[in-house]
Amino acid sequence: MSSQVKDSINQRIAEELSALPSGRVQPQQVAAAVALLDEGSTVPFIARYRKEVTGSLDDTQLRLLEERLRYLRELEERRTAILASIEEQGKLTPELSREINLADTKTRLEDLYLPYKQKRRTKGQIALEAGLGELADALFNDPSLEPEAEAARFVDADKGFADLKAVLEGAKYILMERFAEDATLLDRLRGFLKDNASVSARLVPGKETEGAKFSDYFEHDEPLKKMPSHRALAIFRGRNEGVLSAALKVGEETPGSLHPCEGMIGERFGIAARGRAADKWLAEVVRWTWKVKLYSHLETDLFGELREQAEDEAISVFARNLHDLLLAAPAGPRATLGLDPGLRTGCKVAVVDATGKLLDTATVYPHAPRNDWDGTLAVLAKLCAKHAVDLIAIGNGTASRETDKLAGDLIKKLPGLKLTKIMVSEAGASVYSASELAAKEFPDLDVSIRGAVSIARRLQDPLAELVKIDPKSIGVGQYQHDVSQLKLARSLDAVVEDCVNAVGVDVNTASVALLARISGLNSTLAQNIVQFRDANGAFKSRDALKKVPRLGDKTFELAAGFLRVMNGDNPLDGSAVHPETYPLVQRIAEGTSRDIRSLIGDSGFLKRLDPKQFTDERFGLPTVTDILKELDKPSRDPRPEFKTAAFQDGVETIKDLKPGMILEGVVTNVANFGAFVDIGVHQDGLVHISALSEKFVKDPREAVKAGDVVKVKVMEVDVARQRIGLSMRMSDTPGEKADGPRGGGNRGGQAPRSERHSPQDKPAPANAAMAALFANAKQLRKN
Repeated sequence: MSSQVKDSINQRIAEELSALPSGRVQPQQVAAAVALLDEGSTVPFIARYRKEVTGSLDDTQLRLLEERLRYLRELEERRTAILASIEEQGKLTPELSREINLADTKTRLEDLYLPYKQKRRTKGQIALEAGLGELADALFNDPSLEPEAEAARFVDADKGFADLKAVLEGAKYILMERFAEDATLLDRLRGFLKDNASVSARLVPGKETEGAKFSDYFEHDEPLKKMPSHRALAIFRGRNEGVLSAALKVGEETPGSLHPCEGMIGERFGIAARGRAADKWLAEVVRWTWKVKLYSHLETDLFGELREQAEDEAISVFARNLHDLLLAAPAGPRATLGLDPGLRTGCKVAVVDATGKLLDTATVYPHAPRNDWDGTLAVLAKLCAKHAVDLIAIGNGTASRETDKLAGDLIKKLPGLKLTKIMVSEAGASVYSASELAAKEFPDLDVSIRGAVSIARRLQDPLAELVKIDPKSIGVGQYQHDVSQLKLARSLDAVVEDCVNAVGVDVNTASVALLARISGLNSTLAQNIVQFRDANGAFKSRDALKKVPRLGDKTFELAAGFLRVMNGDNPLDGSAVHPETYPLVQRIAEGTSRDIRSLIGDSGFLKRLDPKQFTDERFGLPTVTDILKELDKPSRDPRPEFKTAAFQDGVETIKDLKPGMILEGVVTNVANFGAFVDIGVHQDGLVHISALSEKFVKDPREAVKAGDVVKVKVMEVDVARQRIGLSMRMSDTPGEKADGPRGGGNRGGQAPRSERHSPQDKPAPANAAMAALFANAKQLRKN
């Protein structure tokens, strides 16, 4: 790739990043970041430790830069291949070369390449080979000619054109293919349809019962440019399942009327009805160009673009929810009893110590059919006393509220221990339990007990435990099975990497799964670190990591700042200060006549220092400023303070809910149309975007994020359809009449049962119709 092309890519990315709220970005910043990425540096490393080089680009900017760089490089590779192909055919003109070099999207590039792309032998090509190109050109250039009279000269049975009809048909296909491969026309038609077409979904006859969950789309029309991602993906899913048909339409299309796109084709090629002999024949060429050649092609393209945009938005929603869940507040290093609720098979119990080490297990049967309530309390009380348990983590699956009540009785039975019970999402716990990782960690432990261990640990440190699970199994996404799995995995992996490195890990306690997410490391290196730790004891310093097999200088550079050695030989090893800057810290200490240990945590003294006094050619102001902040609060955790929701006693199932109730709950998922909240009744309720705040909310994430503890009012309960309408506006009154748009969605990738839509764009008030917004977001309890 030439330096000119590289500069062009850098310029374009800089312009795109400058459009973000984070501010203007210069091409040289992009070039510096690209160079670091090409050298193998990771986004977390660049964002944290190469601020001088990139001009302080943050991780969000760098992730977008990385994504756009991948796209634009693929675009350049395709451009080069297309130019070479056309050149090889001897058809590359200076004008065509200029247009191809100016193409700024893959779609535009493919439009330009269309006439030169190798394709199957078409009717138009057969007609050209029979010499009918002369006839097509004659009628096109001079519509005053009589088509039948001109066609008579070309009748030739040996060439497959035995009569006038066949000859004129062949000439028509020549022009149709020529028109359909005109890049300028394609661009105009595509733009027109984007602005004016509607997506029209209809029920496939006979599929009413089978497709009941798609009933809101049995007769649904919506402007293409306004269709939100969740509705687009629902329609595409319905179409894939054979329940719905979908088409692009412009206005009220009636049989025999001139389609606007036909008019645009005629205008492009100067075809109009002026009473000339060939005008009617040329009009037929235009009509068939649209109906046969262009309509299905453009519909496929635009549906593909709509799907891609919808997938990108769904992936973005998933990524943001995953980010919030991973960075949820940890309960911290406290001895925890994990309860994985169950009925017939019993409740699985696991006790872990403050570091997450498994201490004890049991299986108890407090619920039907055994109903051994007192016996269970005795077993749990003994475990809690034996291991000085501080927290009780209860999985939120089947029998969770009954088990929550059991934990309440246990707390009353042991007032001296001051136990605290917390309901914990068990999404993905069974996936972990059956995984190879869990089998290696607990080879002799029953799969069901492993789930209880995971529940206990994810209360202590959600991040450390959830990294062991495939992000797609955590259940905080929209339509996750309908999107590109490659793009989804790439996006979620980036989120996990950013979250893990934002927090950092204790190298002497971290699991292989957690270490593998650290900048510069992979599963093999993570395993090598753990094996070295097991064989040689705890690491005393970061420098000792260099002794780990296959952990070279570059890997150490990328990983060291995110790996913590607590209470080691060097106090800086327990902080986010990178080893490469230790000389700078030493210089700060010497310059202030202090030793490093006394500097750490001396907030008042550190805030009085001027960072500019310690900059030099190697370390600029951003690095010095970051180091002073880190010395002030070493290894500060970016996660919020731990809080719990108190589920209301007596409200255990959806039947216990009454409109007007005010409850506490935990936000489990945030979609574009609102937020789902667990209020402890085995079915999440929906707070529509219009009911998230007294103020207008454009994006639900402005008001809430996954893991937030919120207060909600019950607006409507539909027991039969398992739907709960909630509001975070305490002034709302159940039973108010809706007059705004209604939207729906799903949780955990489940198909929507009902997603209603109205074309107005103003937000709806929270009201009784809120239940209709709820798209059967059935909570995934056991994966």
